[in-house]
Amino acid sequence: MFLWGTALSANQSEGGFEDKGIGVIDMLPSGKTRFQVMKDPTLHEEEECYFPSRKGIDFYHTYQEDIQWLAEMGINSLRLSISWSRLFPTGLEAEPSKAGVRFYDCLFEELEKYRIEPIVTMNHFDTPYYLAEHYNGWESRVTLEAFETYSAFIITRYSRFVKYWIPINEINMALHLPFVGAGLIQQSNSASIYQAIHHLLVANAQVTKFAHEAGNNKIGCMLAAGNTYPATPNPEDVFACLTDDRQSLMFSDVQLRGAYPKYYITKLEAEGINLNIVNGDLEVIKKNTADFIAISYYNSKMSQSKKSGIEQTAGNVFSSLKNPYLKTTEWGWQIDPIGLRITLNTLYDRYEKPIMIVENGLGAKDQIVDGKITDEYRIDFLKEHIFQMEQARQDGVEILGYLTWSGLDIISASTGEMEKRYGFIFVDLDNEGNGSNKRIRKASYYWYQQFLKGKFSS
Repeated sequence: MFLWGTALSANQSEGGFEDKGIGVIDMLPSGKTRFQVMKDPTLHEEEECYFPSRKGIDFYHTYQEDIQWLAEMGINSLRLSISWSRLFPTGLEAEPSKAGVRFYDCLFEELEKYRIEPIVTMNHFDTPYYLAEHYNGWESRVTLEAFETYSAFIITRYSRFVKYWIPINEINMALHLPFVGAGLIQQSNSASIYQAIHHLLVANAQVTKFAHEAGNNKIGCMLAAGNTYPATPNPEDVFACLTDDRQSLMFSDVQLRGAYPKYYITKLEAEGINLNIVNGDLEVIKKNTADFIAISYYNSKMSQSKKSGIEQTAGNVFSSLKNPYLKTTEWGWQIDPIGLRITLNTLYDRYEKPIMIVENGLGAKDQIVDGKITDEYRIDFLKEHIFQMEQARQDGVEILGYLTWSGLDIISASTGEMEKRYGFIFVDLDNEGNGSNKRIRKASYYWYQQFLKGKFSS
Protein backbone atom coordinates (compact mmCIF):
# COMPACT_ATOMS: atom_id res chain seq x y z
CA MET A 1 0.00 0.00 0.00
CA PHE A 2 1.36 3.39 -0.98
CA LEU A 3 1.22 5.84 1.90
CA TRP A 4 -0.53 9.10 1.06
CA GLY A 5 -0.64 11.36 4.05
CA THR A 6 0.68 14.31 5.94
CA ALA A 7 2.91 15.02 8.92
CA LEU A 8 3.53 16.98 12.10
CA SER A 9 5.85 16.82 15.10
CA ALA A 10 5.25 16.80 18.83
CA ASN A 11 7.42 19.82 19.58
CA GLN A 12 5.67 22.00 17.00
CA SER A 13 2.11 20.92 17.74
CA GLU A 14 1.44 19.32 21.11
CA GLY A 15 1.90 22.02 23.71
CA GLY A 16 0.66 20.47 26.95
CA PHE A 17 3.79 21.77 28.65
CA GLU A 18 2.25 21.17 32.06
CA ASP A 19 2.63 17.41 31.55
CA LYS A 20 6.13 17.10 30.16
CA GLY A 21 9.78 17.75 30.82
CA ILE A 22 11.77 20.35 28.93
CA GLY A 23 13.16 19.30 25.56
CA VAL A 24 16.00 21.16 23.88
CA ILE A 25 13.63 22.77 21.40
CA ASP A 26 11.52 24.09 24.27
CA MET A 27 14.49 26.36 25.02
CA LEU A 28 14.34 28.09 21.63
CA PRO A 29 12.86 31.58 21.82
CA SER A 30 10.86 33.28 19.13
CA GLY A 31 12.40 36.31 17.50
CA LYS A 32 15.68 37.27 15.92
CA THR A 33 17.96 35.21 18.19
CA ARG A 34 16.18 31.90 17.56
CA PHE A 35 18.39 30.62 14.76
CA GLN A 36 21.56 31.51 16.67
CA VAL A 37 20.30 29.59 19.71
CA MET A 38 19.47 26.59 17.50
CA LYS A 39 23.20 26.29 16.91
CA ASP A 40 24.48 27.41 20.29
CA PRO A 41 22.21 28.08 23.32
CA THR A 42 24.88 30.17 25.04
CA LEU A 43 24.11 32.93 22.51
CA HIS A 44 20.66 33.47 24.02
CA GLU A 45 20.53 37.02 25.40
CA GLU A 46 16.86 37.89 25.89
CA GLU A 47 15.71 37.73 29.51
CA GLU A 48 11.99 37.53 28.79
CA CYS A 49 10.67 35.96 25.64
CA TYR A 50 8.09 33.59 24.22
CA PHE A 51 9.02 29.93 23.78
CA PRO A 52 6.60 28.79 21.06
CA SER A 53 7.19 25.03 21.33
CA ARG A 54 5.82 25.07 24.86
CA LYS A 55 2.40 26.01 23.50
CA GLY A 56 2.39 24.67 19.95
CA ILE A 57 -1.19 24.51 18.66
CA ASP A 58 -2.46 22.61 21.73
CA PHE A 59 -2.67 19.31 19.84
CA TYR A 60 -2.23 17.64 23.24
CA HIS A 61 -5.81 18.66 24.04
CA THR A 62 -7.33 18.87 20.53
CA TYR A 63 -5.90 15.72 18.93
CA GLN A 64 -9.28 13.97 18.61
CA GLU A 65 -10.87 16.76 16.59
CA ASP A 66 -7.70 17.33 14.59
CA ILE A 67 -7.36 13.66 13.66
CA GLN A 68 -11.03 13.55 12.68
CA TRP A 69 -10.50 16.44 10.28
CA LEU A 70 -7.39 14.79 8.84
CA ALA A 71 -9.29 11.52 8.44
CA GLU A 72 -12.09 13.33 6.62
CA MET A 73 -9.46 14.69 4.24
CA GLY A 74 -8.82 11.07 3.28
CA ILE A 75 -5.23 10.34 4.34
CA ASN A 76 -4.17 6.76 5.03
CA SER A 77 -1.04 7.71 6.99
CA LEU A 78 0.26 10.31 9.40
CA ARG A 79 3.84 10.95 10.36
CA LEU A 80 4.13 12.15 13.93
CA SER A 81 6.66 12.11 16.73
CA ILE A 82 6.63 10.93 20.30
CA SER A 83 8.06 13.48 22.70
CA TRP A 84 10.93 11.80 24.56
CA SER A 85 10.70 14.44 27.30
CA ARG A 86 6.96 13.84 27.74
CA LEU A 87 7.53 10.19 28.57
CA PHE A 88 10.90 10.56 30.37
CA PRO A 89 11.11 14.22 31.51
CA THR A 90 14.83 14.16 32.33
CA GLY A 91 15.62 11.13 30.18
CA LEU A 92 16.88 9.19 33.20
CA GLU A 93 13.65 8.06 34.89
CA ALA A 94 13.27 4.35 35.57
CA GLU A 95 9.60 4.46 34.56
CA PRO A 96 7.77 6.66 32.03
CA SER A 97 5.30 9.36 32.96
CA LYS A 98 1.81 7.93 33.39
CA ALA A 99 0.26 11.05 31.84
CA GLY A 100 2.54 10.76 28.83
CA VAL A 101 1.79 7.07 28.33
CA ARG A 102 -1.94 7.73 28.63
CA PHE A 103 -1.77 10.45 25.96
CA TYR A 104 0.10 8.32 23.42
CA ASP A 105 -2.09 5.30 24.16
CA CYS A 106 -5.13 7.41 23.29
CA LEU A 107 -3.46 9.02 20.28
CA PHE A 108 -2.57 5.70 18.64
CA GLU A 109 -6.01 4.27 19.40
CA GLU A 110 -7.55 7.31 17.73
CA LEU A 111 -5.45 6.79 14.61
CA GLU A 112 -6.37 3.11 14.57
CA LYS A 113 -10.04 4.02 14.76
CA TYR A 114 -9.72 5.95 11.49
CA ARG A 115 -7.38 3.37 9.91
CA ILE A 116 -4.57 5.89 9.65
CA GLU A 117 -1.13 4.30 9.69
CA PRO A 118 1.34 6.15 11.92
CA ILE A 119 4.95 6.71 10.89
CA VAL A 120 6.68 7.55 14.15
CA THR A 121 9.78 9.62 14.80
CA MET A 122 11.37 8.84 18.17
CA ASN A 123 13.43 12.01 18.58
CA HIS A 124 12.29 15.04 16.62
CA PHE A 125 14.64 17.66 18.13
CA ASP A 126 13.31 16.66 21.55
CA THR A 127 16.31 15.39 23.53
CA PRO A 128 15.53 16.09 27.20
CA TYR A 129 17.18 19.35 28.21
CA TYR A 130 18.37 17.75 31.45
CA LEU A 131 20.68 15.50 29.41
CA ALA A 132 21.95 18.51 27.49
CA GLU A 133 22.56 20.53 30.63
CA HIS A 134 24.18 17.79 32.73
CA TYR A 135 25.88 15.56 30.13
CA ASN A 136 26.25 17.80 27.07
CA GLY A 137 23.63 15.80 25.25
CA TRP A 138 24.72 13.20 22.73
CA GLU A 139 28.42 13.74 23.37
CA SER A 140 27.90 11.46 26.37
CA ARG A 141 27.04 7.77 26.31
CA VAL A 142 24.65 8.51 29.17
CA THR A 143 22.32 10.06 26.57
CA LEU A 144 22.83 7.10 24.24
CA GLU A 145 21.90 4.68 27.03
CA ALA A 146 18.91 6.80 28.04
CA PHE A 147 17.69 6.72 24.44
CA GLU A 148 18.01 2.93 24.41
CA THR A 149 15.67 2.73 27.41
CA TYR A 150 13.17 5.16 25.88
CA SER A 151 13.18 3.60 22.40
CA ALA A 152 12.83 0.06 23.78
CA PHE A 153 9.80 1.17 25.79
CA ILE A 154 7.93 2.78 22.90
CA ILE A 155 8.72 -0.04 20.45
CA THR A 156 7.53 -2.62 22.97
CA ARG A 157 4.36 -0.72 23.81
CA TYR A 158 3.35 0.63 20.40
CA SER A 159 4.63 -1.80 17.76
CA ARG A 160 1.13 -3.24 17.47
CA PHE A 161 0.13 0.15 16.04
CA VAL A 162 3.36 1.14 14.31
CA LYS A 163 5.34 -0.52 11.53
CA TYR A 164 7.55 2.35 10.33
CA TRP A 165 9.91 4.03 12.81
CA ILE A 166 12.40 6.88 12.36
CA PRO A 167 14.79 7.02 15.34
CA ILE A 168 16.30 10.46 14.68
CA ASN A 169 14.67 13.29 12.74
CA GLU A 170 16.95 14.85 10.08
CA ILE A 171 20.02 13.27 11.67
CA ASN A 172 22.37 15.38 9.54
CA MET A 173 21.18 18.48 11.42
CA ALA A 174 23.49 17.42 14.27
CA LEU A 175 26.36 18.73 12.13
CA HIS A 176 24.74 22.07 11.34
CA LEU A 177 22.61 22.69 14.46
CA PRO A 178 24.48 20.88 17.22
CA PHE A 179 22.24 22.08 20.06
CA VAL A 180 18.91 21.16 18.45
CA GLY A 181 20.21 18.11 16.61
CA ALA A 182 22.46 16.69 19.34
CA GLY A 183 21.74 18.57 22.57
CA LEU A 184 25.24 20.08 22.68
CA ILE A 185 25.58 23.07 24.97
CA GLN A 186 29.37 22.99 25.24
CA GLN A 187 30.81 23.25 21.73
CA SER A 188 34.36 24.37 22.39
CA ASN A 189 35.68 22.20 19.57
CA SER A 190 34.37 20.20 16.63
CA ALA A 191 35.39 16.92 18.31
CA SER A 192 32.32 17.23 20.55
CA ILE A 193 30.05 17.40 17.51
CA TYR A 194 31.66 14.42 15.78
CA GLN A 195 31.52 12.36 18.98
CA ALA A 196 27.82 13.19 19.34
CA ILE A 197 27.26 12.17 15.72
CA HIS A 198 28.92 8.83 16.40
CA HIS A 199 26.58 8.19 19.34
CA LEU A 200 23.55 9.12 17.23
CA LEU A 201 24.61 6.64 14.56
CA VAL A 202 25.21 3.91 17.14
CA ALA A 203 21.77 4.65 18.60
CA ASN A 204 20.13 4.25 15.20
CA ALA A 205 21.79 0.84 14.79
CA GLN A 206 20.87 -0.29 18.30
CA VAL A 207 17.25 0.71 17.76
CA THR A 208 17.26 -1.19 14.47
CA LYS A 209 18.57 -4.30 16.22
CA PHE A 210 15.96 -4.15 18.97
CA ALA A 211 13.11 -3.34 16.58
CA HIS A 212 13.93 -6.24 14.27
CA GLU A 213 14.19 -8.65 17.18
CA ALA A 214 10.87 -7.37 18.58
CA GLY A 215 8.81 -8.01 15.44
CA ASN A 216 7.95 -6.76 11.97
CA ASN A 217 9.27 -3.25 12.48
CA LYS A 218 10.89 -1.19 9.74
CA ILE A 219 13.52 1.40 10.64
CA GLY A 220 14.37 4.41 8.53
CA CYS A 221 17.32 6.77 8.48
CA MET A 222 16.14 10.31 7.89
CA LEU A 223 17.95 13.09 6.06
CA ALA A 224 17.20 16.71 5.43
CA ALA A 225 17.74 16.11 1.73
CA GLY A 226 18.25 18.04 -1.48
CA ASN A 227 21.00 17.86 -4.09
CA THR A 228 23.58 20.60 -4.58
CA TYR A 229 24.17 22.11 -8.01
CA PRO A 230 27.46 23.73 -9.11
CA ALA A 231 27.24 27.44 -9.83
CA THR A 232 29.25 26.85 -13.03
CA PRO A 233 30.62 23.86 -15.01
CA ASN A 234 34.04 24.64 -13.53
CA PRO A 235 35.33 21.29 -12.19
CA GLU A 236 36.29 23.05 -8.96
CA ASP A 237 32.64 24.01 -8.44
CA VAL A 238 31.52 20.47 -9.23
CA PHE A 239 33.92 19.10 -6.62
CA ALA A 240 32.68 21.69 -4.12
CA CYS A 241 29.16 20.28 -4.61
CA LEU A 242 30.43 16.74 -4.09
CA THR A 243 32.03 17.84 -0.83
CA ASP A 244 28.86 19.64 0.32
CA ASP A 245 26.62 16.67 -0.46
CA ARG A 246 28.92 14.28 1.39
CA GLN A 247 28.15 16.17 4.61
CA SER A 248 24.67 14.67 4.49
CA LEU A 249 25.40 11.44 2.64
CA MET A 250 27.86 10.36 5.32
CA PHE A 251 24.93 9.79 7.69
CA SER A 252 23.04 7.60 5.24
CA ASP A 253 26.25 5.86 4.13
CA VAL A 254 26.80 4.65 7.70
CA GLN A 255 23.18 3.69 8.33
CA LEU A 256 22.60 1.94 5.01
CA ARG A 257 26.06 0.55 4.18
CA GLY A 258 27.04 -0.30 7.73
CA ALA A 259 30.40 1.48 8.00
CA TYR A 260 32.04 4.88 8.04
CA PRO A 261 33.01 5.87 4.49
CA LYS A 262 36.68 6.37 3.74
CA TYR A 263 36.20 10.05 2.84
CA TYR A 264 34.82 10.71 6.35
CA ILE A 265 37.61 8.80 8.11
CA THR A 266 40.13 10.80 6.06
CA LYS A 267 38.43 14.05 7.05
CA LEU A 268 38.56 13.22 10.76
CA GLU A 269 42.23 12.24 10.50
CA ALA A 270 43.04 15.50 8.71
CA GLU A 271 41.36 17.45 11.51
CA GLY A 272 43.14 15.45 14.20
CA ILE A 273 39.91 14.04 15.65
CA ASN A 274 39.95 10.66 17.34
CA LEU A 275 36.48 9.34 18.12
CA ASN A 276 35.92 7.44 21.33
CA ILE A 277 34.56 4.26 19.77
CA VAL A 278 33.62 1.64 22.34
CA ASN A 279 34.17 -2.02 21.59
CA GLY A 280 31.09 -3.28 19.76
CA ASP A 281 30.02 0.07 18.26
CA LEU A 282 31.23 -0.65 14.75
CA GLU A 283 29.89 -4.18 14.84
CA VAL A 284 26.37 -3.08 15.78
CA ILE A 285 26.50 -0.47 13.00
CA LYS A 286 27.65 -3.10 10.49
CA LYS A 287 25.02 -5.69 11.38
CA ASN A 288 22.00 -3.42 11.78
CA THR A 289 21.46 -1.25 8.74
CA ALA A 290 18.25 0.68 8.18
CA ASP A 291 15.37 -0.68 6.10
CA PHE A 292 14.42 2.49 4.25
CA ILE A 293 15.41 6.10 3.66
CA ALA A 294 13.16 8.87 4.95
CA ILE A 295 13.68 12.37 3.60
CA SER A 296 12.44 15.86 4.11
CA TYR A 297 12.65 17.80 0.86
CA TYR A 298 12.00 21.51 0.55
CA ASN A 299 14.67 22.84 -1.79
CA SER A 300 17.87 22.15 -3.66
CA LYS A 301 21.11 24.06 -3.07
CA MET A 302 23.81 25.68 -5.19
CA SER A 303 27.44 26.21 -4.25
CA GLN A 304 30.78 27.34 -5.61
CA SER A 305 34.40 26.62 -4.74
CA LYS A 306 35.30 30.26 -4.16
CA LYS A 307 33.40 33.28 -2.89
CA SER A 308 31.71 35.28 -5.61
CA GLY A 309 29.13 38.00 -6.04
CA ILE A 310 26.25 35.54 -6.34
CA GLU A 311 23.44 36.37 -3.92
CA GLN A 312 22.88 34.07 -0.93
CA THR A 313 19.42 32.75 -0.11
CA ALA A 314 17.82 30.78 2.72
CA GLY A 315 16.77 27.14 2.89
CA ASN A 316 16.01 24.34 5.31
CA VAL A 317 18.82 25.48 7.66
CA PHE A 318 21.34 25.26 4.81
CA SER A 319 22.03 28.63 3.20
CA SER A 320 22.78 28.51 -0.50
CA LEU A 321 23.79 30.54 -3.47
CA LYS A 322 20.70 31.77 -5.27
CA ASN A 323 19.90 29.71 -8.36
CA PRO A 324 18.76 32.10 -11.12
CA TYR A 325 16.51 29.41 -12.63
CA LEU A 326 14.35 28.95 -9.54
CA LYS A 327 11.60 30.91 -7.85
CA THR A 328 11.70 31.42 -4.09
CA THR A 329 9.18 31.40 -1.25
CA GLU A 330 8.43 34.41 0.93
CA TRP A 331 11.22 33.18 3.22
CA GLY A 332 13.76 32.82 0.42
CA TRP A 333 13.60 29.02 0.06
CA GLN A 334 14.13 27.98 -3.56
CA ILE A 335 11.28 26.05 -5.17
CA ASP A 336 12.67 23.15 -7.20
CA PRO A 337 10.22 20.31 -7.97
CA ILE A 338 12.61 18.65 -10.44
CA GLY A 339 15.18 18.70 -7.66
CA LEU A 340 13.00 16.21 -5.80
CA ARG A 341 13.22 13.80 -8.73
CA ILE A 342 17.00 14.28 -8.88
CA THR A 343 17.33 13.72 -5.13
CA LEU A 344 15.20 10.56 -5.20
CA ASN A 345 17.18 9.11 -8.09
CA THR A 346 20.51 10.01 -6.48
CA LEU A 347 19.65 8.30 -3.20
CA TYR A 348 18.12 5.23 -4.84
CA ASP A 349 21.08 4.80 -7.19
CA ARG A 350 23.43 4.96 -4.22
CA TYR A 351 21.62 2.59 -1.85
CA GLU A 352 18.83 0.74 -3.70
CA LYS A 353 16.65 0.99 -0.59
CA PRO A 354 13.04 2.19 -0.64
CA ILE A 355 12.47 5.87 0.07
CA MET A 356 9.69 7.58 1.99
CA ILE A 357 9.10 11.32 1.54
CA VAL A 358 8.08 12.32 5.04
CA GLU A 359 8.15 16.11 4.63
CA ASN A 360 7.41 18.25 1.60
CA GLY A 361 5.51 21.50 1.68
CA LEU A 362 5.34 25.24 1.25
CA GLY A 363 5.58 27.82 4.03
CA ALA A 364 3.54 30.90 3.19
CA LYS A 365 1.57 33.77 4.72
CA ASP A 366 -2.03 32.67 4.25
CA GLN A 367 -4.77 35.30 4.31
CA ILE A 368 -8.40 34.85 5.38
CA VAL A 369 -10.73 36.57 2.92
CA ASP A 370 -14.48 36.32 3.55
CA GLY A 371 -13.83 33.46 5.94
CA LYS A 372 -11.85 31.42 3.39
CA ILE A 373 -8.18 30.71 2.66
CA THR A 374 -7.53 30.31 -1.05
CA ASP A 375 -4.00 28.93 -1.09
CA GLU A 376 -3.66 28.07 -4.77
CA TYR A 377 0.11 28.62 -4.49
CA ARG A 378 0.32 25.67 -2.08
CA ILE A 379 -1.78 23.50 -4.37
CA ASP A 380 0.49 24.35 -7.29
CA PHE A 381 3.59 23.56 -5.20
CA LEU A 382 2.25 20.16 -4.16
CA LYS A 383 1.00 19.27 -7.64
CA GLU A 384 4.42 19.99 -9.14
CA HIS A 385 6.29 17.99 -6.51
CA ILE A 386 3.91 15.04 -6.67
CA PHE A 387 4.30 14.98 -10.46
CA GLN A 388 8.11 14.84 -10.13
CA MET A 389 7.82 12.10 -7.50
CA GLU A 390 5.70 10.08 -9.93
CA GLN A 391 8.34 10.68 -12.59
CA ALA A 392 10.94 9.27 -10.21
CA ARG A 393 8.78 6.19 -9.70
CA GLN A 394 8.71 5.75 -13.46
CA ASP A 395 12.51 6.07 -13.40
CA GLY A 396 12.51 2.95 -11.23
CA VAL A 397 12.84 4.52 -7.79
CA GLU A 398 11.00 2.50 -5.13
CA ILE A 399 8.96 4.97 -3.07
CA LEU A 400 6.93 3.95 -0.03
CA GLY A 401 4.92 7.10 0.47
CA TYR A 402 4.45 10.83 0.18
CA LEU A 403 3.63 12.83 3.31
CA THR A 404 3.14 16.56 3.11
CA TRP A 405 4.35 19.05 5.67
CA SER A 406 2.04 19.64 7.37
CA GLY A 407 -1.54 18.61 8.14
CA LEU A 408 -2.25 21.66 10.27
CA ASP A 409 -0.47 24.96 10.67
CA ILE A 410 2.14 24.43 13.38
CA ILE A 411 5.06 26.34 14.83
CA SER A 412 7.83 26.76 12.25
CA ALA A 413 10.91 24.92 13.51
CA SER A 414 13.35 27.30 11.84
CA THR A 415 11.74 30.64 12.72
CA GLY A 416 9.32 29.86 15.57
CA GLU A 417 6.60 31.71 13.67
CA MET A 418 2.98 30.76 13.14
CA GLU A 419 2.64 33.07 10.17
CA LYS A 420 4.93 30.76 8.21
CA ARG A 421 2.11 28.33 7.51
CA TYR A 422 2.42 24.90 5.90
CA GLY A 423 -0.88 23.24 6.74
CA PHE A 424 -4.05 22.19 4.97
CA ILE A 425 -5.87 23.44 8.06
CA PHE A 426 -5.48 27.01 9.29
CA VAL A 427 -4.91 27.48 13.02
CA ASP A 428 -5.86 30.89 14.41
CA LEU A 429 -2.75 31.79 16.40
CA ASP A 430 -0.18 34.52 15.83
CA ASN A 431 3.58 34.51 16.35
CA GLU A 432 3.17 35.22 20.08
CA GLY A 433 0.63 32.44 20.57
CA ASN A 434 -2.37 34.75 20.72
CA GLY A 435 -5.65 33.88 19.01
CA SER A 436 -8.72 31.68 19.21
CA ASN A 437 -6.90 28.45 18.17
CA LYS A 438 -9.85 27.86 15.84
CA ARG A 439 -9.30 25.54 12.86
CA ILE A 440 -10.36 26.48 9.31
CA ARG A 441 -10.06 24.21 6.25
CA LYS A 442 -8.08 25.81 3.43
CA ALA A 443 -8.65 25.38 -0.31
CA SER A 444 -5.67 22.99 -0.30
CA TYR A 445 -7.55 20.76 2.15
CA TYR A 446 -10.37 20.24 -0.31
CA TRP A 447 -7.93 19.82 -3.21
CA TYR A 448 -5.98 17.09 -1.37
CA GLN A 449 -9.25 15.45 -0.36
CA GLN A 450 -10.32 15.18 -4.00
CA PHE A 451 -6.83 14.12 -5.06
CA LEU A 452 -6.81 11.28 -2.52
CA LYS A 453 -10.30 10.15 -3.52
CA GLY A 454 -8.97 9.74 -7.05
CA LYS A 455 -5.94 7.78 -5.83
CA PHE A 456 -7.90 5.42 -3.58
CA SER A 457 -10.72 4.82 -6.07
CA SER A 458 -8.42 3.97 -8.97
